[in-house]
Amino acid sequence: MSSDALVIQDSSSVPASRSPSPAGNEVLTLRALVSTKDAGVIIGKGGKNVADLREQTGVKAGVSKVIPGVHERVLTVSGSVEGVAKAYTIIVSQLSPAPSSPGETNPPVSPSSIRLLISHNLMGSVIGRSGMKIKAIQDASGARMIASKDMLPQSTERIVEVQGSYESIGRAIEDIGRALLEDWERGLGTVLFHPGAGEDRSGRRPAHASNRRPNGDAPRGRTSPSPHSPSTQQPSNLRTQNISIPSDMVGCIIGRNGTKITEIRRLSGSKISIAKEPHDETGERMFTIVGTPEANEKALFLLYNQLESEKERRVGREQLQQDEQD
Repeated sequence: MSSDALVIQDSSSVPASRSPSPAGNEVLTLRALVSTKDAGVIIGKGGKNVADLREQTGVKAGVSKVIPGVHERVLTVSGSVEGVAKAYTIIVSQLSPAPSSPGETNPPVSPSSIRLLISHNLMGSVIGRSGMKIKAIQDASGARMIASKDMLPQSTERIVEVQGSYESIGRAIEDIGRALLEDWERGLGTVLFHPGAGEDRSGRRPAHASNRRPNGDAPRGRTSPSPHSPSTQQPSNLRTQNISIPSDMVGCIIGRNGTKITEIRRLSGSKISIAKEPHDETGERMFTIVGTPEANEKALFLLYNQLESEKERRVGREQLQQDEQD
């Protein structure tokens, strides 16, 4: 296992980037972030467009529900690689700008784009060593791909924007899908992104956002009761997750004198314990996270961020050493 990998084991159901079964007909599930307006076009009047899409391609497709105040929704398409690529080709063609002049016989092809949601742990499968994979996909498809560096708030997904004509986007998505299926195990345990009110792209709550949760509970923070208060009750929906982390990355998560892991515990609200010894022959150490689903998602998000920062630091150091030798 590579040093930037996280293996997540959870007794409860955790959505993955694709079907967990590698046998038989492989099923690809590919999600994309679309505007509320585009979601309406994809669905069509009375659901006609999405029904036609399913019939033409054999995929399962749907769009997440509307959330008041949120202007983005998640499109999910599942099926064979070819079916998913064909479905996205049709979707992008539906969303492409119309010709500027109705009488224009050969209107220029307007560039389109789609924002795919890709698991952080699968980004290496799409980008490849030194960017060779993403370059090959771009050259073969004619599309342009832009991979975001940061994970989306409260998730372990990143955006890969695919730009070009709808045909080139479809070709690129087929290649991306094949790359994702080859390394499908690395997508297990992905914390999926859910567009939500009160959070911007940086993950911070805006100053005007309400301090009440949707269910009316007060958020955790300085105003929460003391842990020693007799009135404090443990949440009833606690979940336990075991996370296997490469030994050479444990130090960067713990930090000097435990400062990093203490901060992750404080920010997430989860209890995190670390095994003193490796749990198997791989030499990896087990981190046990206990908390509510929301707290555990936050903890995972922070852990991934810390690992990514350490990975970039090491790559930069290796590059500097190589430059000095040249």
